[in-house]
Amino acid sequence: MNFVLPIRIAQLILAILVLGTAAYATKGYYGSHSEVNFLIFSSIWTLLALIYLSLTSWKLERFAHPWIICGVESLTMLFWFAGFIAAAVFLGHLSGCAGRACSSAKAATVFAAFEWVLFAVTTALAVMGVLGRGRATKGPNTMGA
Repeated sequence: MNFVLPIRIAQLILAILVLGTAAYATKGYYGSHSEVNFLIFSSIWTLLALIYLSLTSWKLERFAHPWIICGVESLTMLFWFAGFIAAAVFLGHLSGCAGRACSSAKAATVFAAFEWVLFAVTTALAVMGVLGRGRATKGPNTMGA
């Protein structure tokens, strides 16, 4: 069953959504908050990671080392976990959180939590591929092709 490609597409869409909503929230506040800025960083990192994971699956298979793929997946998953937890704690302790910027920050946090779940799934698939519990291939195929 080829279900990794739709997950990758969802990861891309969520990364763009988080990037947009977090950037809007940062613009709306009178100062830049590191928790929201970290969500912006995580989005940009994810876009770069998805480029690497996609290219190594389709065209540049010689650069698709299974442990590097697991490392990129794991690091991205950890970034999203840290980002949405930090943003949720920040917004939970923020008094007087109202307006479009605050709503945008809350939306970015929710999208980031969903992004973390998706990367937890693809990280587990990559680890299973490396440990030999996945499909019998020469390495973890990160796009499901």
